[in-house]
Amino acid sequence: MPVTKSPLAIPDIDRHDAGTGGRGPDHKLPTGGGGDDDSWAQRPQGHRGPRERLIRYRIGIGLGLTAVAMFFVSIASAYLIRKGSGHIDSISGLWVQDWKPLVLPKILWINTALLLLASLAIERARRIMFHSTDTVEEWLGLGYLTGRRSAPWLAATLVFGLGFLVGQYRAWLALGHQGVFYGASANFFYLLTGAHAAHLLIGIVALIVAVVATAVHARLENRQIVVDVTAWYWHGMSMVWLGIFALIGLAH
Repeated sequence: MPVTKSPLAIPDIDRHDAGTGGRGPDHKLPTGGGGDDDSWAQRPQGHRGPRERLIRYRIGIGLGLTAVAMFFVSIASAYLIRKGSGHIDSISGLWVQDWKPLVLPKILWINTALLLLASLAIERARRIMFHSTDTVEEWLGLGYLTGRRSAPWLAATLVFGLGFLVGQYRAWLALGHQGVFYGASANFFYLLTGAHAAHLLIGIVALIVAVVATAVHARLENRQIVVDVTAWYWHGMSMVWLGIFALIGLAH
């Protein structure tokens, strides 16, 4: 009796888009290794692969940015309270506001543009790191597209970020040339901009780590995490700066 052979069923591999919108790697196709048929979601907590790590780091950076935002909100509140303070003139008996507004250096507008360009550049790099086709090819060992395509955007972010810090230094020098070294408005300006620059230096360090990780072809999931976390940090610091600039520039 002839033997009839059934055709082999070839399983389909779901190649979900792993983040052109920023969702991160899909659990069915782990980035940076794996390849078995087990679902990450069915594994014990703490052993569910790259996406669980990514979410954990995102929660961490979210908490960190919340703390940073609260720090600047407290300074901004003190700024507004001090700005509205004054005294009663002993002669006229009228309320006199003793706040002396600053003439802000025009370079602050250029600095703001540079920081926003840096934020756009690193967002582009972040989305490239999670592009589904490129990550699948790299996962299969067929290329290094994520690294090659993200490297120029990471470098651009570094250039724009350093340009912003140099511009801030020039703004401080400009105020010094005006003879503005102390006073309530000047003190708050130096405090707000200096604290922001110090926090942005942390972003510069993280960005350098991302550039080095890309240059040495670090494991894909590690590069995804460092670029993703760095990008969200830069976005947070850009939002903080917009708030500071509106406070000292539009409401001074």
